[in-house]
Amino acid sequence: MSFSRIKPSLLHHAIPGLARELATHRIGRREFLTRACAFGATAPIALELTGGYRPAAAKAQPIQGGTLRIQQNIKALTDPRSYAWSEMGNLTRGFLEYLVQYNSDGSLQGMLLQSWDVNDTATVYRLALRSGVTWNNGDAFTARDVARNFERWCDTTAPGNSMASRLEALIDPGTGQIIDGALKLLDDLTIELSLRHPDITLMVNLADYPAAIVHPSFEGGNPFEHGIGTGPFRPVEMQVGERCVLERNLDHTWWGTAIFGGPYLDRVEFLDFGTDPSSWVAAVEAGEVDLLYESVGDFIDVLDAMGWTQTKTDTTATMIIRANALAEVEGAKPYADAAVRRALAMSVDNEICLELGYAGRGQVAENDHVSPLHPAHAELGPAIYDPGKAREDMAAAGLSEFEHELVTLDDEWQRNTGDAVAAQLRDNGFKVRRSIQPGDTYWPNWKTYPFSATQWNHRPLGVQALSLAYRSNAAWNETGFASAEFDSLLEEATSVVDVEARRKTMGKLQTILRNEGVMIQPYWRSLYNHHNGRVVGADKHPSNEIHLHKIGFSA
Repeated sequence: MSFSRIKPSLLHHAIPGLARELATHRIGRREFLTRACAFGATAPIALELTGGYRPAAAKAQPIQGGTLRIQQNIKALTDPRSYAWSEMGNLTRGFLEYLVQYNSDGSLQGMLLQSWDVNDTATVYRLALRSGVTWNNGDAFTARDVARNFERWCDTTAPGNSMASRLEALIDPGTGQIIDGALKLLDDLTIELSLRHPDITLMVNLADYPAAIVHPSFEGGNPFEHGIGTGPFRPVEMQVGERCVLERNLDHTWWGTAIFGGPYLDRVEFLDFGTDPSSWVAAVEAGEVDLLYESVGDFIDVLDAMGWTQTKTDTTATMIIRANALAEVEGAKPYADAAVRRALAMSVDNEICLELGYAGRGQVAENDHVSPLHPAHAELGPAIYDPGKAREDMAAAGLSEFEHELVTLDDEWQRNTGDAVAAQLRDNGFKVRRSIQPGDTYWPNWKTYPFSATQWNHRPLGVQALSLAYRSNAAWNETGFASAEFDSLLEEATSVVDVEARRKTMGKLQTILRNEGVMIQPYWRSLYNHHNGRVVGADKHPSNEIHLHKIGFSA
């Protein structure tokens, strides 16, 4: 394999094939942009290949200054590589930046990376950093800093480190650390990564919220207290469950101003009004917020009626109701039997969950965590709904009288969805007790409950969620599911560029998840937010990201 000098216009050999798949409607525009950019195409070139550059509709130019007040949960921060919720990334994104950014249209945009290049087999990635970037303490930003972050991300011994699941192709299975020699510093601004097997997801994974770039002096703990980053804001105040404040860093010259034009805001306040949307509406009525992190359920109509501006995006975000195969209840493991897990899934009509739990604002899902928005999705037909067979299987397992405790977070749509699942299970003769918990109780324990519900973010490629949630011993594996066959097929799927070839493997993966009864997955979510009509650049992002550098107020 040989590389020419990295150029934004250089096309990877796979991109013409992706363009043909787009032209023949085998993949959609968002999928094409994500994959073309992942192979090194710049966003403008990728957009041209979709049939011509389509500029966004003209929007008001943000004015300089102002304080933006955002309603959002304020969760306790951890080492960024162990962030488990989008809100954490939003709290630090103003000063902790990313190598690349995932945009709403599916494109990847270089942030701390100027460009990247990939070899023919997706086993060697060359990353070119932007020049002239500095940390807010005055240190120069170099390839050595990025290399240290890769080393931290590949440390499988670090508690909660989900980046290790994303970068599995860079990790030595024997040591649980980055492969010796896998990372080379070619010069102060260029890194070369050599993977042990092909991985088409690497660049997209570098845009996910746990991939924030930290300073070499950061050794773990709360990054807000550490405070060193490359972004345009500085951390000011952090009170869990109450507020988080950032201010524009006037002592730091931000590298992105010449490119993006921002930052525009003087100050950002994230304000926590709890998980009950009625309290958010009360804050809107009282004039205490300018932007909602997310709008949900019937409150979307309420906010529309109040005259607030709605934005919407269709996504692969979802909710998973799962029984943990490893969990013990009174000394037994009731969900270790796949027949029991399947019986739970066969008792639930997903369409009812969508209507009662999410006011119909989404698409019915099929219990396999691969969305039709992912072109490699294999169409297996609707999830099996067979209450009679479910009762028979539960009786055969000796658990007809077992009481299931279904745990959900106490927020509107997750609580309602959990209630809809519990009601259907009870209608089928099963005993179910509901446990609805506040965030400070639920969030620290989300992976350990025997039977619970968890929301999952949008991910651009179908294999990403499967790697994070269902690979054996993955950091975010909340189901206890482990299968050598599944792991092998997943590795195969992450190496296949051709969408039809990958669809065959995805079909096998989806079938395993269904046959094993790994989850009840009722729907895919459309996401919404609202603002007061003066906020510019804050349209709802499919991955729940808030990009503060481009947000401001209209005149």
